[in-house]
Amino acid sequence: MAMNSGPPNLYNHLSMSVTVRSFAKINLGLGIGALRPDGFHELRTVYQTIALHDVIRVHVVRGTGIEIRCADPRVPKDEANTCYRIIERAVAALKVHGRVIIEIEKRLPVQGGLGGASSNAIAALLALERALKKALPSQERLRIAAEVGSDLPLFLVGGTVLGVGRGEEVYPLPDLPATPCVIATPEIGVPTPEAFAAWDARPCIEEDGGELTPRPPSDKMKEFGRVISAWLSGPQNKSGKVYSGVPAGGRGRAETPLLDLVRTGIGNDFEQVVFPQYPELCKVKRVLERAGAFYASLSGSGSATYGLFWKPEAARTAAERLRKSGIPALATATLTRPQYWKKFLVSSF
Repeated sequence: MAMNSGPPNLYNHLSMSVTVRSFAKINLGLGIGALRPDGFHELRTVYQTIALHDVIRVHVVRGTGIEIRCADPRVPKDEANTCYRIIERAVAALKVHGRVIIEIEKRLPVQGGLGGASSNAIAALLALERALKKALPSQERLRIAAEVGSDLPLFLVGGTVLGVGRGEEVYPLPDLPATPCVIATPEIGVPTPEAFAAWDARPCIEEDGGELTPRPPSDKMKEFGRVISAWLSGPQNKSGKVYSGVPAGGRGRAETPLLDLVRTGIGNDFEQVVFPQYPELCKVKRVLERAGAFYASLSGSGSATYGLFWKPEAARTAAERLRKSGIPALATATLTRPQYWKKFLVSSF
């Protein structure tokens, strides 16, 4: 990205605008560990970006301050908005003047487990850099993103991403092939803090009714790490190349790397506490499985629930089945890292 060495107030005589797509994510497995001293839980997860998205427009005009515009009344317009918080930090770090107007065209559900607010923030940040033709150093960008929210950094990578720490430490994994999927978005709000509180308060009972000492959280994190390590060291991964979606060695479709991953038993710990509280979400998962999904799961703490399918036709049929039962659902596909960045700028299409 070209850097501008002009004076900080160079932009006051111009109105600059950049429009970008703000893609969603799903979690291919999520392990919850111990409560940390900073109040967060230790996490292990595999993030995967998908094609569903919001649209973000950033304008830089004469003046000062930050303005959030969104037709959805559930989206905050003040400092509570992640876009506001990240742009406030970015403007200070870039040492530029001007009024930043952020328009959010909301298509993703609010509090749905798809990372919409976090994705919006990263999209706004990158759009601001393009509008100003000034870029933050990559490490500074990552630091600011992690400061604003745990799952913001993944959207600076895209594709298939390993998240550790509280989810903010991200590492690109070998890209899984673009895969048809269905995203069901029941109109149920599952606040993440409440889901974590339910996890901490969950009863641990033996089959005979006696009390059971919970498995140490550190063991859960080690087990998740072993699962990912075993998958990464598999024969299909040794080349370190991005997957093309064509099964290696002419094997059948059932031997794709994505199925190899889900066969490891990777799952979402939140299902243990969210499904009992919201049984309708468990029913959505079962509908997806009966409709032919080879893997279905809650995304994050929900309420979005997704299913992965072999064929787009099967995904579309499953989405239609859910909609007929009154559950909002869309057929889409996962995005590889190259696809994520190619589709990011709206002007590139």
